[in-house]
Amino acid sequence: MTVQTPRRVSSMDRDAVKAPNRPAPPASSQVRKKAKKRDPLWAKMTLVFGAVLMMASGAGIVGTKWMVSSATSAVTQDNLLGGTKKTAAEGGNSLKGPIDLLLMGVDARKRWAVDDLHADTIIILHIPASHDQAYLVSIPRDTEVRVPAFAKSKYPGGTAKATEAFFHGAQNGGGWAGGAQLMAQTLKNTTGISFDGAAIIDFNGFKGVIDALKGVRMCVDQRVKSHHMVMVGGKPMYLADARKTGKAQTPIWHEKGCRDMEGWEALDYARQRYGLEKGDYDRQRHQQQLIKAMAKKASNSGVLTNPVKVSSLIKAAGKAFVLDTGGVPVADFIFTLKGVAANDLVLLRSNNGSFAGNGSGRETITPKTMDMFRAVKQDKLADFIIGNPDVVAKEK
Repeated sequence: MTVQTPRRVSSMDRDAVKAPNRPAPPASSQVRKKAKKRDPLWAKMTLVFGAVLMMASGAGIVGTKWMVSSATSAVTQDNLLGGTKKTAAEGGNSLKGPIDLLLMGVDARKRWAVDDLHADTIIILHIPASHDQAYLVSIPRDTEVRVPAFAKSKYPGGTAKATEAFFHGAQNGGGWAGGAQLMAQTLKNTTGISFDGAAIIDFNGFKGVIDALKGVRMCVDQRVKSHHMVMVGGKPMYLADARKTGKAQTPIWHEKGCRDMEGWEALDYARQRYGLEKGDYDRQRHQQQLIKAMAKKASNSGVLTNPVKVSSLIKAAGKAFVLDTGGVPVADFIFTLKGVAANDLVLLRSNNGSFAGNGSGRETITPKTMDMFRAVKQDKLADFIIGNPDVVAKEK
């Protein structure tokens, strides 16, 4: 299904945390030292499943706030925003106005240390005050940004790639919370946007959420070889794990066409950036595509009309991400956004979907994309899109 230009124009604290750094990471997250570039997904990339659930809830989520609150009690919450939370003047602590969430995706495999991660997926989820539409805007991971000093991790400040802001904030005991806080502050300084909430998605744990949905339907627009996984004995394995087996390896190719994918396949496809025509920009599109596919599957499969399935799905999601709702109960977020359905999720392209370099060959944010960020901050994004329809990604 092609995403259409939005049909309407929008109108013009923190709870106590469970741990000072990052809560105990999921079993899939730890151990390895050495700052090294990674490219996990993805998003959820591109997606906090909580965000996707909110998107899909327009399908008619059933049950009471008590039921949802009970399910979400297992979700790990932490202070991910630091000083970037919206002020009272910006509508902070209220869900009546526009809502902006920061989504960060990390590749937390068990052989990598908690402080040895980059946010390879960076997405701003914007919901206008009308609460009847939602937009995903990706921040290019390699964008050159000014990262402010951060006492919590003893980072002195400096120029770095956006993806590295998370790494610098996580050092010296900063943990995942520190990484998220420094990322949020860096983006606020860069784009002017303050946030209502944030989430860190561990996409290795996220596979279970997609499997709980019985897979998702994805359309592959370019044939691409996986740079992260191979088949061993008919089973998909990460390259490092496959090498340890000593067995024959078969490359995994994602062939063009639309089909239903299991969790591992959908996540692996959305991770790829090498071998694609526009590299990371194509990956950004695929990450956004995956988020929408999950929202559509949740809303169309009857999951959200079954209290038991809703509960189990949220609990599965709780193992895949860390959430900060700015002091607002998760259940309130979900019920406030009941009017936003999966088909109301609009995917937007930054930098016109291609590399925007400066004189030094570093990636930048184009003036047009900066205008788009200003439209997000002012809750005039629909107006901006009407005047710039080419920013809408036409994903099936």
